[in-house]
Amino acid sequence: MHAIVITQPGGPEVLSWQEVPDPVPGPGEVLIDIVASAVNRADVLQRQGLYNPPPGATQVPGLECSGVIAAVGEGVDGLRVGDEVCALLAGGGYAEKVVVPWQQVMPVPKGVPLVEAAALPEVTCTVWSMVFMAARLRRGETLLVHGGASGIGTMAIQLAKAFGAHTVVTVGSAEKAERCLALGADEVINYREEDFAEKVKADVILDIIGGKYLPRNVDALNIGGRLIIIGLQGGTRGELHIGKLLTKRASIHAAGLRGRPVEEKGAIVRSVVENVWPLVESGAVQPVIYARVPIDQAAWAHQMLESGGHVGKILLAR
Repeated sequence: MHAIVITQPGGPEVLSWQEVPDPVPGPGEVLIDIVASAVNRADVLQRQGLYNPPPGATQVPGLECSGVIAAVGEGVDGLRVGDEVCALLAGGGYAEKVVVPWQQVMPVPKGVPLVEAAALPEVTCTVWSMVFMAARLRRGETLLVHGGASGIGTMAIQLAKAFGAHTVVTVGSAEKAERCLALGADEVINYREEDFAEKVKADVILDIIGGKYLPRNVDALNIGGRLIIIGLQGGTRGELHIGKLLTKRASIHAAGLRGRPVEEKGAIVRSVVENVWPLVESGAVQPVIYARVPIDQAAWAHQMLESGGHVGKILLAR
């Protein structure tokens, strides 16, 4: 098969479409013929040599895909050759085929085209597990989302709206502000012009920035607030005012998906299918797709992501 290979750490130009050995499913795994994948910020970090795959995972980037099951290993129940599916991956999405534990495979929601389904696994599993399972966002609470126009942000807006939360997002342009409001955001803060910590008090904050925003995130929390850190675009270190955290009886939770055990990912996937898929099928929640790029031109897709002008997901389609 062919796959994107990272020839060396560096810029988008190090991504090369090459012939590599076909993956073979083992016990508890399925082989998917990939129709589409999607670009995530973690793929950029891996390309730069800053985010290695978990032990045992393929070096091929790509944390999600959609496609058709081509083979099924021993001990797999409920999945058959020919099923149209999407999947949460530890890697391998930038390829023609991928092997994945069956627990991380999801049916394509009714009404969603197979290619567009590739935009769903990473964002739905991240937002659902962090905002709703970990932070326990409740109806009537305020959610602050940094990077509201990102793939994660556009999904967080829609899910928070569907469950009755008040949603505030940060963006960097008027165009992105309009798109977020159209998706259901209640308030938008342009971080280039305003300090979010002076504008909002949130019960839950979903943060992709990390160290740079840590002090102001704590300032922006309500009593009993929950800060969820899922990214490090603003660095790995920040000053934490523990006194403020204690006074607010607040908590900080930092976590990702990629390195979790299969059993944990499987539990998240099942919860997403149960709680999020009905919203997708009803049209209340939809994948937000900015562009489709041929999978062998992944370097172009990475340039697009790093330019910062996108809203939603960038797909890699075969």
